[in-house]
Amino acid sequence: MAKGNIDYNVVQEMLDKTKEEVEKMHPINILLVGKTGVGKSTLINNVFRERLAETGIGRPVTQHLRRIAKAGVPIVLYDTRGLELSEAIQAEVKAEIMEVIQDSQKKGSKEAIHIVYYCINAGSSRIEEAEMHFIDELAKLLPVLIVLTQSIGQPANELKKYIENQNLHVAGVITIMAEPYPITDELVLPRSGLKELIETTFALIPEETKPAFNNAQQVDIARKAKAARSWAKKYIATTFGVGFTPIPFSDATILVPMQIGMLAHITAIFGISMDKATITSIIGAIGGTSGATYLGRYIVSNLLKLIPGAGTIAGGLISGVTASILTTALAMSYIEVLTIVAKGEKDGKYPDLSKIETLMREKMLERLKKGKRDPDVKQLLDRSKSIPFKKWLKK
Repeated sequence: MAKGNIDYNVVQEMLDKTKEEVEKMHPINILLVGKTGVGKSTLINNVFRERLAETGIGRPVTQHLRRIAKAGVPIVLYDTRGLELSEAIQAEVKAEIMEVIQDSQKKGSKEAIHIVYYCINAGSSRIEEAEMHFIDELAKLLPVLIVLTQSIGQPANELKKYIENQNLHVAGVITIMAEPYPITDELVLPRSGLKELIETTFALIPEETKPAFNNAQQVDIARKAKAARSWAKKYIATTFGVGFTPIPFSDATILVPMQIGMLAHITAIFGISMDKATITSIIGAIGGTSGATYLGRYIVSNLLKLIPGAGTIAGGLISGVTASILTTALAMSYIEVLTIVAKGEKDGKYPDLSKIETLMREKMLERLKKGKRDPDVKQLLDRSKSIPFKKWLKK
């Protein structure tokens, strides 16, 4: 049932499509190795969204390994325990880890473990000979990143240099401060190293897993936005064709399901927790809907007036250029809003829904008023090789 101008079937459709897009992603599987107390849970909760170490479902895989996963987050973490125990237990743990890696590789790419984070507390200022040997064994099977947790000052840098001088076959050694660390009431060391970890991981994992990793990580929001903008531009250019074919006025409502699908895909790229209330606020910001027909008419009768040069709908047609301006304004405004929401989620601060609606409306109107002068729109339009379009640009 609709309430006001909001059709909750449309809202649910967007949520369903977002879920479908996430489920299509090739999952990223990461193995976390390290002794208890080195800060693996802190690392997980600061690198990945949804505080996976706390809210994810941990299922035992072997006696000393557990599989951490959560619905809606396309990542699986394998966490190890027991390396801090006796040598006999350590041998068991290492054997289990090697067996799990090899078994996962036999099951195919979606089940295979793709990278190892080997965590060492930088405060220990040492790495055991047995650990170095084990790391080299792991590196024969997978890319290994040594993550020096709780890295403070010169001791951490010295440990990093020492490990690097051992010529282990690892992909990198990264010093991390996952959470702000208070020295005194007034002096607090900020987070550090997380972005380097994200960038290095992206360079090492298989191409097909990168969308899932981008969805799951919460450190580099700008990377999410960049991926969303790149995808949206390709989508819009493909949807309206290189020649920007005119759309019949009577078919204006076809814009709506296309745009709902577009917003869902962008939401999936960002990987933020979008509930019905948030989606409703955003839908309301672009005019509300009582179904696709209403929104299609709203777009034609109201938003077109804001586009410089759109003019009247001659011959019952909406220019493909005009349609692309509308859709680009919606996509890029939505990306700007999701960037703010994602940063808020990362810090545990969820924006007021009324502010989201106002912000979305302001961003979209601002872009519509720029029309074809909008840099994102112009980039799309410049791709067209059509002679009629070149003439249109000169008007």
